[in-house]
Amino acid sequence: MKKHAYVFDAYGTLLDIHAASQNHSGLLGENTAKVSDLWRKKQLEYTWLRSLMGVHVDFWEITKDALSYALEYFEIDHLECFDELCASYLEIPCYAEVPQLLKNLKDQGQKVAILSNGSPLMIQSAVNANNLQYFFDEILSVEDVGIFKPDRKVYSLVEEKLGVTPEKTNFFSSNAWDVAGASVFGFSVVWVNRFNQPAERLPGMPRLTVKSLEEWWEKEG
Repeated sequence: MKKHAYVFDAYGTLLDIHAASQNHSGLLGENTAKVSDLWRKKQLEYTWLRSLMGVHVDFWEITKDALSYALEYFEIDHLECFDELCASYLEIPCYAEVPQLLKNLKDQGQKVAILSNGSPLMIQSAVNANNLQYFFDEILSVEDVGIFKPDRKVYSLVEEKLGVTPEKTNFFSSNAWDVAGASVFGFSVVWVNRFNQPAERLPGMPRLTVKSLEEWWEKEG
């Protein structure tokens, strides 16, 4: 019998990408939400642009560069908060439903993994901070192929490392562009649309759209 896998994007899907900024609102002030949004926007832009340029650095360097840009844009003192925000990002909390959802899958004997742009250090740090390390069979990072999502080489890591074909891979992401890329690759994709985004005008459609992983479990778990 062919194996199945349940593979999760990390940032925005399992992990709350805005928590690092929100937890330091005292440092960031009235622009906290705007800093967080711009930090994330530049973080993603840099992955795509560096992939196109063929100039790779890991996601930790990109995360720091994106934060530096956002702080300068809003004229916030780097020295006062840069190190604290970076440290906080390494331990950002997961969404409330994540531990139970992962436990449910493991209790069923399912094969569970992360597939993330994050560097191994970043992902492992956040996973350990949330006590999720016992739930994953594999933690897959783009560092194994040296290019970021949505490059097909990233999605191919699932079959290479887990031995599960694309059509038997259930992939979960909150990022609409990642949903498009994974769908085109051939995964069975669930879009965890936490931020109520419109669909991207790109090829590749999710099999199912939900607002949270808890909603998915109630529908299909």
